[in-house]
Amino acid sequence: MAPASVDRHDPHTYTSGRWLHRDKLERDSRYIRFDFDALCRRVVELSPGAVSIATYDKKEGGFNRVFIFTTDNGIRVVAKLPFALAGPPRLTTNSEVATHQYLQANTSVPIPKILDWSDDASTIIGSEYIIMEHVGGVQLRQKWPVMRGDQRIRCIHAIYGKVKEIVEIDFPAYGSLIPPADPVLQNRPHYHGSPQAHLHLLESGRTVVKKMSEDPRIRNAATPTMFHPDLHTRNIFVSDDDPTVVVGIIDWQSSSIEPAFWYVDEVPDFAKPVPHPSLEDQFERNSELCAKAFDVCTQFHVPKLSGPRLMDVNLFRPFRYCYRTWKDGAVAFRHELIETSRCWKELGLTGLCPFPIPTAEELAVHQKEYNSFKAAHQLRHDLASLLNIATDGWVPPEDWEATKSAHREMFDGMLQTILTYEDLGDDEPIKDEKDLRAIWPFDL
Repeated sequence: MAPASVDRHDPHTYTSGRWLHRDKLERDSRYIRFDFDALCRRVVELSPGAVSIATYDKKEGGFNRVFIFTTDNGIRVVAKLPFALAGPPRLTTNSEVATHQYLQANTSVPIPKILDWSDDASTIIGSEYIIMEHVGGVQLRQKWPVMRGDQRIRCIHAIYGKVKEIVEIDFPAYGSLIPPADPVLQNRPHYHGSPQAHLHLLESGRTVVKKMSEDPRIRNAATPTMFHPDLHTRNIFVSDDDPTVVVGIIDWQSSSIEPAFWYVDEVPDFAKPVPHPSLEDQFERNSELCAKAFDVCTQFHVPKLSGPRLMDVNLFRPFRYCYRTWKDGAVAFRHELIETSRCWKELGLTGLCPFPIPTAEELAVHQKEYNSFKAAHQLRHDLASLLNIATDGWVPPEDWEATKSAHREMFDGMLQTILTYEDLGDDEPIKDEKDLRAIWPFDL
């Protein structure tokens, strides 16, 4: 456990929060061993007229550490260093740089200029890095709460006017980064499945996906498309004087070219309706207007994305979940294949589904496993909401002790409820302490 006195500006250690699940592993995986002084010297070299670093600020996300340097002559420069878990060494940095360069050459999207970069951790700096210009303006999420409704709508229009340029690029093929491998964990849930079960399921899934790909509706919705991987207010910078003017869009790490339908569920935080604070079953008016503006802007600026949004999402589910079997468990993808097989005719697909519906006995076993899977995911989201933390268990350092205590109280309270409840039906996935511990998402 890191001492409470850790310097928040320590350039090597993760200091922005703690995790309720695998805390030491999460923080250790974000430690970067590099020569901070060498990085500072390189920043000074890239800043005309500068002699030294006057100040710096450290920012940390889930996959990168960012330093915002201010030199002695007032130049601001950003240095971004990836954590080891950000993706494959060299490839992750290469891909982000290539995305910056391609979009700057082919669009007018305001993206910070890269001043220097290296995908080689054996240099004098000792880490992969990207050094870029500092984006002007302020983060949209700082302005959003005080913007008028008409300003929000104009801002959404401006954002999607920029995004339109990216979506309209015609790519001849798909391309994506290799996701970071999960650590090998013990005690996976019983519904996770063995490696052999996953391989067998993926073989079946490949046959289904290949058959579905013959449908012209799916082919037409699968145009190779690039889109921002995390288009939210924290990554959009707007003018301080006029927040409807977009001056910068940052964080293009993990951008990739995917089928257009891949983005059908992507709704930015500024376009999600917010419940009304006092009127039940109603939304706050400004947020409703923003959601409608988002729909209109998507339809007119990026029709390549709006078309798939109007289609039955069940046509895309096997494509969008097949790669997640090891992360979610075999039961999740098996459920998608079963539901696709059941709805094959209703979805307008021709012929017979290559994946046969399991027997009644197999379905009963599957349903029990799937109920446990759903309960585990619902529990994770409920706990995150009640504790006001991220779903991966991340907690701001100033809230760590209080959150850790509240988390333990929640487990004890839920366990007591289960042990004293006498009427647990056969469909109830959590019947005793062993079941609860098996799906509990955070460390106890």
